[in-house]
Formats: sequence, C-alpha cells, structure tokens
Amino acid sequence: MSTVDAAGTLNSFVAGMLAKALDDLYVCFSCRIVSFHAESGTAVIQPLLRTTDKEPALIQNVPVLGHKYIVKEHEQTVIDQETERTITVKEHEQIHVPNLQPGDIALAVCADKEIRNTLSGQVATPLSKRTHSKNDAVIVGVMPCSLLSL
Repeated sequence: MSTVDAAGTLNSFVAGMLAKALDDLYVCFSCRIVSFHAESGTAVIQPLLRTTDKEPALIQNVPVLGHKYIVKEHEQTVIDQETERTITVKEHEQIHVPNLQPGDIALAVCADKEIRNTLSGQVATPLSKRTHSKNDAVIVGVMPCSLLSL
C-alpha cells in the first residue's frame, strides 16, 4: 500500500498554478519596432524575449507616447548674416512626437487593465478582464542602443 503526501501534492499544484499566473503577467518588455505609423501614433512590435521555442508573436496597434514640455524663458546666442547677437526666447510649449524606425529597440509597458476605450481620453470601463497583457502595451521610449546610431 502506497501513501500519498497530500500536503506535498497540494504544494506542487499551488506552486504550478502560481508559476503559470506569473508567466502570464507582463509589466514591461523590450521589443523591436517592425513598423511605425506616424499618422495614428501606433507601431507593430516584436517582443525580444523568447519564452517558448517559437518566435514571439507580433503585437499590432501599440500606442507610442509623445511628450509635451514647457521650455522656460532663456537667452540664446544666434548668428545672423555673420552678426552674433543674444536674443531672449520666451517661455513656450514644445510637443515632441515619436519618430520610430523599423529596427529601433524600444521599451513597452503593459497597463494594469485593458486600455482600448481609454485611448480617446475618456473614462471607460474595460471591455474584458485582461490584466497586465501584452495586448495593452504602450511604447514609452527608445533604448540607448537605438539612440547611439544617430
């Protein structure tokens, strides 16, 4: 007659379930830009970490963040027709829009919940129970290796 270690079996089961849940939880990941669509501000990306023996699937329509800055008033030297002079640049807003190229390496961050209905800027209820999914990734920036080639 064999005895089954119930506590050990339960522990292995719970550990396996937890490992599976953590494998499906995404926070951020590095990716390669496959294509960038400036008019919509979205990209097609390829995650760079392989977790199976297959290539990671492409992710479509990933929003790419831009940036808004306030540039404070400052003095700037300009040369105009070989004459050097100092001008005062008034405080103003600058908007920096993304300019990604195929092959750029970027960092994508995964939202806590589904973001599809919030991309218009409106408060919305998620349409699914997705959490930390690659389908809710947003590109937050370009990695240094892609900046060094400029």
